[in-house]
Amino acid sequence: MRNKILFSLSLIGFLAGLVSAYVFGIQKPPMPPTFIPATNPFEKGIYVNGIIESDQPNGENINLYPEVSGTIRQIFVAEGERVRAGTALLKLDDSVQKATVEQQKSQAEAALTVLEELKAEPRKENLEIAGAQADLARANLKSSKDSLDKQKASYELDPNSVSKDTLDTAWNAVKVAQANLEVAEKQLELVKAGAWSYDIRNQEKQYEALSKAFLASSALLAKYVISAPTDGLVLSINAAVGSYVSAQGAYETYSQGFNPVMVMGSAAEHLAVRCYVDEILIHRLPQGSEISARMFIRGTDVNIPLEYVRKQPYVSPKIELSNQRTERVDVRVLPLIFRFPKSKGRDLYPGQLVDVYIAEPGTR
Repeated sequence: MRNKILFSLSLIGFLAGLVSAYVFGIQKPPMPPTFIPATNPFEKGIYVNGIIESDQPNGENINLYPEVSGTIRQIFVAEGERVRAGTALLKLDDSVQKATVEQQKSQAEAALTVLEELKAEPRKENLEIAGAQADLARANLKSSKDSLDKQKASYELDPNSVSKDTLDTAWNAVKVAQANLEVAEKQLELVKAGAWSYDIRNQEKQYEALSKAFLASSALLAKYVISAPTDGLVLSINAAVGSYVSAQGAYETYSQGFNPVMVMGSAAEHLAVRCYVDEILIHRLPQGSEISARMFIRGTDVNIPLEYVRKQPYVSPKIELSNQRTERVDVRVLPLIFRFPKSKGRDLYPGQLVDVYIAEPGTR
């Protein structure tokens, strides 16, 4: 009985193994690809990574950083908006700098008023006062002389009629009156001469210095508004109203790094493609005028011929892998820039990654 049970169990296990082997041996048909992967359109072609940019005569996209630090109070544009050169894009809190400008403006105006006052001398009223003081001194001198003459005449008639002390006092009064007249006349000449040339030049320099300080503060105040440096398209705004920004840019919460406050691109009818050629493939590139390339849009079967624009003649580390400049990367690449016309019904954006094939020399 026991042997029959063991034989039955063995038979069941054997049959289960056969069924399992059959079931797991069945191969499921692969799922169809979501899109046709890029294939080399040339007999011999170099594959490179590319990134779409706005079409610029030189450089890349325009990264905007504030030249001063502050809190954003207003943003005047939206992403995707076309702007003209000089258009105000955003404004920082300028309350402190504006008060400084007003203070320095008032100081410059006060210095100018003092300068005009010096140049306007002598003042009519001061001349009249100085002239009156000189006339008073002459009158006092005449009165003192008349008193002395009377004392002398009396003394000559009768020496006992006037004491020697009284006569000396009269002489001293004349001398004092004479000295007072000389002082009053010199004061009148000083008033007539007007302001001293050294005082005027000193005040001119003070006014000039304060005026330049006011102009410098006004120029700094203007930097609290970031304006478009050229005609273009607002690609991205990386800060919000209330955010604190500095010359390093705006703090990005997720990457914990700093980004440009705004990024602008060209509003031209073309887009550019920046391709990175591995340094070991540089020798296989044709001459600039002979370069032919095609771009493949990832996720689609669309491919677009590219027009060669220029070569950036500097081999640099490829940091586009993670966008971390502290990353140690051994791959070095040579950037090539191509362009292609925008077309309706096909949405392509700066920053989009694409696949590019470049034909080798002698390849069609």
